[in-house]
Amino acid sequence: MDNQRLLFGTDGIRGKANSDPMTVSIAQKLGQAAGVLFVDQNEKRKHQVLIGKDTRLSGYMIESALVSGFLSSGMDVILVGPMPTPAIAMLTRSLRADLGVMISASHNPYYDNGIKIFDKDGYKLSDIVECEIEALMRKDISARLASVDHLGRAVRLEDAAGRYIEHAKASFPKHCRLNGLKVVIDCANGAAYKVAPAALWELGAEVITIGNRPNGVNINQDCGSTQTEALQKAVIEHKADIGIALDGDADRMLLIDEQGNYIDGDQIIALITTSYAEKGFLPKNQVVTTVMSNMGLEQYFESKHIQLLRTKVGDRYVVERMRQTGAKIGGEQSGHIILSDFSTTGDGLIASLYVLALISEKNEKASRVCKVFDPFPQGLRNIRFGNFDPLCDAKVSKELKEVQTKLGTDGRVVLRKSGTEPLIRIMAEAREQTTVDYVLNHLSEVIHDVNS
Repeated sequence: MDNQRLLFGTDGIRGKANSDPMTVSIAQKLGQAAGVLFVDQNEKRKHQVLIGKDTRLSGYMIESALVSGFLSSGMDVILVGPMPTPAIAMLTRSLRADLGVMISASHNPYYDNGIKIFDKDGYKLSDIVECEIEALMRKDISARLASVDHLGRAVRLEDAAGRYIEHAKASFPKHCRLNGLKVVIDCANGAAYKVAPAALWELGAEVITIGNRPNGVNINQDCGSTQTEALQKAVIEHKADIGIALDGDADRMLLIDEQGNYIDGDQIIALITTSYAEKGFLPKNQVVTTVMSNMGLEQYFESKHIQLLRTKVGDRYVVERMRQTGAKIGGEQSGHIILSDFSTTGDGLIASLYVLALISEKNEKASRVCKVFDPFPQGLRNIRFGNFDPLCDAKVSKELKEVQTKLGTDGRVVLRKSGTEPLIRIMAEAREQTTVDYVLNHLSEVIHDVNS
């Protein structure tokens, strides 16, 4: 049991706030267990953990419980309030903290929340370390908590926003400015609602901001990278050059060109990777994406003699493969873009700034710059399930194998469980949309039959 992850999923712990596993009790135990694991009693220094959050109402509750747990383990706590996930990773490194914690459920609705943990180098914890934390949470560790004279203290870092803005701006070419560029940015009523518009404005852009009035319950609501209709409308209305859609914790981004067209993560990865290759900055000519990336992207990279390495879904697995191979670029179709020269995790603002720099340098429209390859028709379908896992069913496995055989080299199908919700996700792609529709409908019917 102690070598299993029961709480941690593909991106930390996530669930409905104030319900298992996102309860005060579990958050406090997590703080205590992580603190005990990372406090070295032989080191004569204070250990530190940095904690940030997005704008969810439940963030106050989870934050207080985590702080209590870490303080009781003997760790000092640095609080930064609402800040993007990549800012937490960066500040953890900058402040030489032992751990960084982000309280967020990313693109999920306000009633969910989550906890992501970074190590001292700003990387998400490995599966092995998460297992060790969970094992400690299941044990009585009261004897290993701090004595009363070694309890931690909590302080607030007042200039966290400014530090992150300067870090993001440092990734932008020094010879470049955004003067004359009109940008609409949708902050999803989330963690970047202050820092992202400020960074763009400081670099010279004319900035129109939407999704920047968080009230605790409107994060990702009809806005952000998962619902881009408002942004598309705003780009057209304001005759903007480009639109940027962030998600609730700003570790992912998608773009809208000046015509209101949607630009997904695959196109952005293709654009940035091509730029790196042309400048001689792409070691081994490799880039890392997940199994969800379009076959059109893979064919495009083949034509450029660039090797595409695929991982399972989750930006943490992309980062792990990047570290193993030395790849400088990785990401997901959903908009997680990792540029290892600047960040240890997906960073929506830094990825946006790179694209804006290219548009400025080329002096061309976003629709021309950001359309890099022709994608295969692709479709996605989500099916909610109960206690029974449909992917373990023999009939589902048989039908999946038969569909893959029929598609051959002209298409793909990926069946997987969501790491954050009780959903089966079906992704199908083929040369014809009719084939994609057939595969989605057929496998959906099979899974519904098994579910019922």
